Amino acid sequence: MSKVIIVTGGSKGLGMGFVESLLAEGHKVYSYSRSESAFIKEMKKKYSESFHWSAVDGVKFDQVEEFIKNVYDSEGRIDVLVNNAGMAVDGVLTLMKPEDISALLSLNLESCIRAARFCAKYMLIKNTGVIINISSIIGIRGYAGLSVYSATKAGLDGFTRGMARELGARGIRVNSVSPGYLETEMSSTLGETQRNQIIRRTPAGRLGQVDDVTGVISFMISDKARFITGQTLVVDGGITC
Repeated sequence: MSKVIIVTGGSKGLGMGFVESLLAEGHKVYSYSRSESAFIKEMKKKYSESFHWSAVDGVKFDQVEEFIKNVYDSEGRIDVLVNNAGMAVDGVLTLMKPEDISALLSLNLESCIRAARFCAKYMLIKNTGVIINISSIIGIRGYAGLSVYSATKAGLDGFTRGMARELGARGIRVNSVSPGYLETEMSSTLGETQRNQIIRRTPAGRLGQVDDVTGVISFMISDKARFITGQTLVVDGGITC
């Protein structure tokens, strides 16, 4: 059955994969990001009836709240939130700029909490809904130079568990999906030596593809996953095992 789905940060990286795969499955998808990419223009043209995008800065919470309210006013329901918006800034903690630390905490953690709060209020009206927080294995294992990023993702996993307990009795499921190293623009900055080291440490013997994660999202928002909540599902080719 077609669902009304909000995907935050749908203009690039994993967000593009989520938007495209969910539209292909016949869902109605609403997404926001700070700027309109070529991908967004393509999806608006290809799925003119089922895809809607708005320019929203994820850390301007009044804009986020208004966007989510408009979705509910238009559709009468919000079935799924995919909390995908995020950023990565690497650097040794003692050398990081204070504004970079603040930006990571604001976008990767607080913006996800705010979006979940706004959506949950509407999901509670219907006593049904699914929230998927896109986390990372960096929040589980840590990585040198990504301590603040790691903290935001670990915090997101903790938020997932708390929200699952708050909302479970009202028919709303909350889970995290934690991808490993993927073939996206975020991994394009890896040097060849670093990339090969990661591949050697991964039992699956490769970096992940975006569709390795999109298929998991499709399952997690479906009724086949109706008894799964409060979990962090790791999709990493086995590198953390």
